[in-house]
Amino acid sequence: MKIAFLGGGNMASALIGGLVAKGSDARSIAVVEVSPAARERLGARYPVHIAAAPDAAMQRAEVLILAIKPQDAKAALASISIGKHLVISIAAGVTLDALSRWLGGHRKLVRCMPNTPALIGAGITALYALPEVSADERTKAESILRAVGEVVWVAEERLLDPVTAVAASGPAYVFWFIEQLAESAEKLGLPPEISRKLALQTVLGAARLAASSSESPASLRKNVTSKGGTTEAALKVFDEEKLAERFARAIEAASRRATELGAELGKD
Repeated sequence: MKIAFLGGGNMASALIGGLVAKGSDARSIAVVEVSPAARERLGARYPVHIAAAPDAAMQRAEVLILAIKPQDAKAALASISIGKHLVISIAAGVTLDALSRWLGGHRKLVRCMPNTPALIGAGITALYALPEVSADERTKAESILRAVGEVVWVAEERLLDPVTAVAASGPAYVFWFIEQLAESAEKLGLPPEISRKLALQTVLGAARLAASSSESPASLRKNVTSKGGTTEAALKVFDEEKLAERFARAIEAASRRATELGAELGKD
């Protein structure tokens, strides 16, 4: 499968690395990247075809992946001819309606929302395809995004906004929790290096346990919450401070902002 990337930044590099690791021929991949520094970095890692502007190699591709900054999408697409390409967009917030308009009515479009753990092959990507995308093309899109982690399909494009709030922004929430756990450990007298290691390994181990267990996170939580014990004391404070309600409001705010950004980016 011949694949072209419009944009050669971190996410494009991660996808190329994942595809090559899973057996794709790097020489079948073309990248259009305007930044000389980014072209140099990418070329040093993979023997892909790299150009500063759209060229014949991009036109020969079966799949075009839009890996450009959302605010640059409209201008970048004005200079290219799409033909019959399957177009996969990982440009955050840019709706398929806007993309289709900017591409002269092209409808073979898939929109994706990956997250940053994709950079180490541990991502989760949600995808939505327009009805004009065939089953075979959906399979191609899925296989490409599986190169950097797990994938899920959503039934409506609007659901990519809560996906953004949960999965795309989610790593930041986890990093924040690790920060708080480590800082709390330090305040209780533990050295910084031990505090950080405890926080990191606790979050990593808990996530691995949840992923490998047939029990729900709620059940796993109950398993380590003894009546009258230390965990119950902490969780009681969480309840008293209504942390679950506050967290839900935070996720709702992120989802709402994702919708707003989509509307702003899609303006002609």
